[in-house]
Amino acid sequence: MAGAACTTIPIAPAAGTVRTTCPYCGVGCGVIVAPSPEGGFEVRGDPAHPANRGRLCSKGSALAQTLGPEDRLRFPEIGNRRAGWDEALELVAQRFTATIDAHGPDSVAFYVSGQLLTEDYYVANKLMKGFVGSANIDTNSRLCMASTVAGHRRAFGADIVPGCYDDLEQADLVVLVGSNLAWCHPVLYQRIVAAMQARPQMRLVVIDPRRTMSAERANLHLAVRPDGDVALFNGLLAHLAATDTLDRAYIDAHTRGFEAALAAARERPRAQTAELTGLSEAELACFYTMFACTDRVVTIFSQGVNQSRHGTDKVNAIINCHLATGRIGRPGMGPFSVTGQPNAMGGREVGGLANMLAAHLDIDEPADRDRLQRFWRSPRMAVRAGLKALDLFEAIEAGRIRALWVLATNPVDSLPEADRVRRAIAACPFVVVSDVVAHNDTLPLAHVRLPSLAWGEKDGTVTNSERRISRQRAFMAAPALARADWWQLAEVARRMGFGPAFEYDGPAAIFAEHARLSDFENDGRRAFDIGAHADIDAVGYARLEPFQWPQGRGQAAVDRRFFANGGFQSADRKGRFLPVRTLDAATPDTEYSLTLNTGRVRDHWHTMTRTGRSPRLSAHIAEPFVEIHPDDARVAGIDDADIVRVESGHGQVLLRALITARQRAGSVFAPMHWNDQFASMARIGALIPSERDPVSGQPASKQTFVRITRCTMASFIFAVSRTRPRAIEAAYWSVAACDGGWRIEAALERVPSDWPGFARRLLGTTDDQPLAIYRDDVGGGFRAAASGDGRLAGALFAAPTPVAVARNWLVDRLREPAPSAPLATLLAGGPGDTGEDAGATVCACTGVGAATIAREIERGCASVDEIGRCTGAGTQCGSCRSEIGAMLAAAAPQPLAA
Repeated sequence: MAGAACTTIPIAPAAGTVRTTCPYCGVGCGVIVAPSPEGGFEVRGDPAHPANRGRLCSKGSALAQTLGPEDRLRFPEIGNRRAGWDEALELVAQRFTATIDAHGPDSVAFYVSGQLLTEDYYVANKLMKGFVGSANIDTNSRLCMASTVAGHRRAFGADIVPGCYDDLEQADLVVLVGSNLAWCHPVLYQRIVAAMQARPQMRLVVIDPRRTMSAERANLHLAVRPDGDVALFNGLLAHLAATDTLDRAYIDAHTRGFEAALAAARERPRAQTAELTGLSEAELACFYTMFACTDRVVTIFSQGVNQSRHGTDKVNAIINCHLATGRIGRPGMGPFSVTGQPNAMGGREVGGLANMLAAHLDIDEPADRDRLQRFWRSPRMAVRAGLKALDLFEAIEAGRIRALWVLATNPVDSLPEADRVRRAIAACPFVVVSDVVAHNDTLPLAHVRLPSLAWGEKDGTVTNSERRISRQRAFMAAPALARADWWQLAEVARRMGFGPAFEYDGPAAIFAEHARLSDFENDGRRAFDIGAHADIDAVGYARLEPFQWPQGRGQAAVDRRFFANGGFQSADRKGRFLPVRTLDAATPDTEYSLTLNTGRVRDHWHTMTRTGRSPRLSAHIAEPFVEIHPDDARVAGIDDADIVRVESGHGQVLLRALITARQRAGSVFAPMHWNDQFASMARIGALIPSERDPVSGQPASKQTFVRITRCTMASFIFAVSRTRPRAIEAAYWSVAACDGGWRIEAALERVPSDWPGFARRLLGTTDDQPLAIYRDDVGGGFRAAASGDGRLAGALFAAPTPVAVARNWLVDRLREPAPSAPLATLLAGGPGDTGEDAGATVCACTGVGAATIAREIERGCASVDEIGRCTGAGTQCGSCRSEIGAMLAAAAPQPLAA
């Protein structure tokens, strides 16, 4: 393969329609992909897939926009030069082998990702734990779900989600904790909303410091104080005991440790619980009564629970309440963790975390280590847990890990103390990065860069949040030299002398081995069992339908719940109550007095390597921001749309201020997506300290103390350009893809002395291209528009205050084959009498803007469904329906004061 040519990346469709699985969140939606008559592909939801039944969210429905050759890593690279696969793989194998020989197995590490397919994950864990002989392989799922894994193992004896998605619709009460489900798992949220419409008696409680879009449909929103969840659920357990709404028969027959858990829960009286949660006693009583008096209760939780210094205790405080009432494993009942990544669950099944082994075997159990070593026939097995993510990168910094392989993740952006992580990786003697993109913030630090297959090119399986295994299938040709991650790992293993154990002819063979391991010496002791597929061949693998584990040898595929009648995975088959202590709230110091909460926005994903390519997904929220309560903004002298500096003791970022009462006073919120590829200084990981849960090792990303100050800017800029700027001469900037080019936001500390020259550099135009200019020497404004090839090349609008122009209208001008108006007219910044401005995008699926919706409200539309019939907004994935509902509520006549 060395020296193979790679000049283009064809997008050649496979024959006919392909059923595959969405590569975004842990919902695991089925997707149907078909060649488009115009070229490329069409993507729609798979009505036959049980996870989504044909629905897709805005990200899933825009998948076709994220395909293509742009910014792909096309061939292996060593240093700054192109290399062949043989040379690159030989170098990786030699350097890892030499490092192990000189410093021992624990001197090397893999850092992997929930973006990997199960087959990739399996080979990585087999190589590191069974052949290198170290457990120094951890995953970015440590940042998302490790506290849930630890909580499950403490309570259930194994990492098992007890229920099914159907429970979300069958419940009479859904409690949503630490999750903006409407934006982060929209398909599941819309299933709940549809069930509430069909059964009006069904209720929804949202527990979140912010009033998110998930709360718009809630019967009760509890704006809990950050990290107040343990106090809240301990209080609930005490209330259940006080009101005699326990299931004593279930507790006695199937559990242990109840009295100790109840004693811990009773340590704080109701008044103290109110203080610790920031809620009133009346709010607590309302929630506690709803829970106690409703039999069918599902508690859904996600990152707001997990990403905490007490994340595992939060998980167990929730589980305690379900065990105490016997509300687990029956229709409409149970604690339900929703995962953030498409294959976080699949990674957990193959031992993707440093403290686990494949097939739910326990690394701390000698018998399990022996069992796995015999199955793999491996020369040496890891004998203890490896380094968890934060410990791993601290070991890199300290020089104890001297060779690192990063696969399908971007730790320079996503890890806490991200600037420190960047310095640590930069100092590591040997770094390999496998990725699909040519540019991210980690790749420049790699000594070897390996091109991987992307979604649509690779084959394998993923497991969603309800334990359902589905196929991802290839439907397009890959870049000529891109290769599957499992292949890269197997080839390095072969070159390290482990060839016979890694002679796979494709992902089907790996999946079959994975299934055989799950069945090996199991005899019903381990719930994870997919032995029914142990003999699968390539034909059967190609046809594999979604199924939920367990499915042992000889068993049919059926959906199953766990623990309704006990049968936990502990040695005595009993579930465990955990006594979790309610700790005092963390106290900010006078310098950093605000609590930063991190999270996601509706239309972007992780560090935007995929969604950042889609104009549709960048239209709703196009730049990094921080939500601030009006009271906190007033104290800091911050106005809406100001540029603000957010600082912690570890780093700083520049963000756009969004002042909103949705945010709890004393707390601020910022999304984690933006990075150095899309903004000047917006890597939120740089602010987060390396505090972690002591049990799970998961970072406490949801509670960081910060301060916010207003940045004095001399000029603000909005621009559109057909070409992406090579460099932006501004203290603050962000770029976002749009149809026909790029949109740019910027703010300058000094007014340029040469505005026309500045505009040409930003817009990428030359001196011979026409440039229309407008100056406001009194007001301090400047506007310019340039043409090229008979089209608009770009336009720039600058003002001493945040720029007010019709942004989406200007973006639309880039798509015109010829300008619809003279350049000078365009400088007005809006349609004037020539047309209507759609306004800021609300519905990303249909491209409907706020101004369009507002006009329909003025014309008499009085419901979300009416808006949908008139505009199409909210009729596809539904994740904007809450936002449309809020617009309707704001426009409704207000009652006169008495």
